[in-house]
Amino acid sequence: MEQNYSIFAYLISGIFFILALRGLSSPETARRGNVFGILGMIIAIITTLLLPVIENYVLIALAILIGGAIGTSIALKIKMTALPQLIAAFHSLVGLAAVMVAGAAFHNPSAYGIGQTGNIPTASLIEMSLGSSIGAVTFSGSIIAFTKLQGIMSGGPITFKFQHFLNAALGLILISVVILFCLHQTQNFFWGLSILAFIIGFLIIIPIGAADMPVVISMLNSYSGWAACGIGFTLSNNLLIITGALVGSSGAILSYIMCKGMNRSFFSVILGGFGGDTEIQSNAKVEQKPFKSGDSNDAAFIMQNAESVIIIPGYGMAAAQAQHALKEMCDLLKKKGVNVRYAIHPVAGRMPGHMNVLLAEANVPYDEVLELDAINRDFPSTDVAFVIGANDITNPAAKTDPKSPIYGMPILEVENAKSILFSKRSLGVGYAGVENELFFRDNTMMLFGDAKEMCESIINVIKK
Repeated sequence: MEQNYSIFAYLISGIFFILALRGLSSPETARRGNVFGILGMIIAIITTLLLPVIENYVLIALAILIGGAIGTSIALKIKMTALPQLIAAFHSLVGLAAVMVAGAAFHNPSAYGIGQTGNIPTASLIEMSLGSSIGAVTFSGSIIAFTKLQGIMSGGPITFKFQHFLNAALGLILISVVILFCLHQTQNFFWGLSILAFIIGFLIIIPIGAADMPVVISMLNSYSGWAACGIGFTLSNNLLIITGALVGSSGAILSYIMCKGMNRSFFSVILGGFGGDTEIQSNAKVEQKPFKSGDSNDAAFIMQNAESVIIIPGYGMAAAQAQHALKEMCDLLKKKGVNVRYAIHPVAGRMPGHMNVLLAEANVPYDEVLELDAINRDFPSTDVAFVIGANDITNPAAKTDPKSPIYGMPILEVENAKSILFSKRSLGVGYAGVENELFFRDNTMMLFGDAKEMCESIINVIKK
């Protein structure tokens, strides 16, 4: 009877998780989605604690207190700009947990109801191997993603000779070790496959450049889900299977959407980044080309006298924490009768939805925030495109230069606006290492400096 109650409670929890994902698909329902997710997790935790197999509540309570304290401290201190690397770090913990659970199940199978040491069913060994392997790849890959995003490691692709051959060879060796582990059930083979998977995780993420980080984040999210799903089978925990499958499948779908938004194939992202070697050359070229620059007075005059303005935010806005100042600037423009909207590229920033989160934090109305497909047709009839900290996602080379590494990537077609104001610290290249020819167009005015300070300066001019 108790088992029936737990299955029913886990089913309710799973439904809440599905509703959470559904809610998170739109900015308008994201808050509700978070609430559903919290409710689902509360039900899951309480149900698990009430299971008859739970014996040591003291250790569980201690773990919850320690983890809760660490999580609360991080949540209070973390800046919005650091969310991508925070997510990568959390993914690594999910992967490591999967490896630890698999290791515990292997060393004490009777406690998990999967046989005795040396006599574990083959199905459980396969589940254990998959959970540990995917978890190890997720852990090490997420660590590399974190260090790249945090600036500890170079954001450019790190490649070496025969890299793909080495990855393929290690993958085949990993499959062989899994087979040997299932046949012989020895400790050496189990930890051998885990160590191999750790190494593979490092090697497949190192060659991926910062330009592809949005895809990497969603991909690692998918990996963490499948690792949890595999461990759910090992533990015979239906909720963990459901939750892992939800996270794994949604992460895979999001990875596909990100790849489509960048006109990239999933395998091309996995097999190596782009643009990391061209940054120095690009910086050398851009300084030799003529461009127009202005200041806050010029920008304020142009926007106040416009009928319509489209804002294009990028990671530069996030780095400067300029979203609140930008919102205030736009509110002042709207009071003067200017039609202001925001254009969001699917891979703007360093993770999917990065710009949406920042604009929501600044209380920008959802109906003013439009995606690429909905806004591109409006640029030709727009008086001013105000680009704040974006680069690759506005680069016309994606449409005009077949030799460019970003060729074919859908972009926000800001070059079609009547006037372009480009707020950026310098003429430097973006993550892809490609110079932006938009800087040198006749209808572009560069606004050099910190994005937040520029917006605040424009605000002061408008208020005069």
